[in-house]
Amino acid sequence: MGNGQKRAIDTQVYETYEIDRIARVAFDLARTRGSRVHSADKKNVMKSGVLWDEVVKGVANDYPDVKLEHILADNAAMQLVRAPKQFDVMVTDNLFGDILSDVAAMLTGSLGMLPSASLGAPDPATGKRKAFYEPVHGSAPDIMGKGIANPIAMIASFAMALRYSFNLSELADRVENAIASVLEDGLRTADIAQGGAKTIGTQEMGAAILAKLRA
Repeated sequence: MGNGQKRAIDTQVYETYEIDRIARVAFDLARTRGSRVHSADKKNVMKSGVLWDEVVKGVANDYPDVKLEHILADNAAMQLVRAPKQFDVMVTDNLFGDILSDVAAMLTGSLGMLPSASLGAPDPATGKRKAFYEPVHGSAPDIMGKGIANPIAMIASFAMALRYSFNLSELADRVENAIASVLEDGLRTADIAQGGAKTIGTQEMGAAILAKLRA
């Protein structure tokens, strides 16, 4: 452009089938939890948000047993901090999902506490979903080999795999209860420890959770 000015443009594009697919994943998941879905978008300013809302509402008609509530994405960020327990399943696009998932992670005190699952649509033949499970923080190469990473997100991601890919809900509950029990005992890795508190490393935290699970 003239006068040395620059311009950057990002375009967000969604088609009906894409929104329909992820919305059905959310509603199917809600049926296994609290039967409640919040759909977060910015339909007040974004055309993609208008389409998102339209398609999600259409999908909701196939799930009369699941309650659908709409929320603007910026308000969702505020409400996650103010009163997180009002939410159960939230469905949103990639941009807002990236932001809101990090907000939600810090409600637990650290990204090291938050598991994640990337779930595909059910296979028409087998009914199974392709799935990828990982800590929401990724690989964290800056602390590799130091023995200070919080393993809880990884272990909790495994619990999600047991629940959503292998239908082993009872075993998933045991893993999650083992994590909760260790935290109730006061064990902390550095990322979730209060100032001056004694901390343990990655291997020690993992061993403590395993001991609870075996018990």
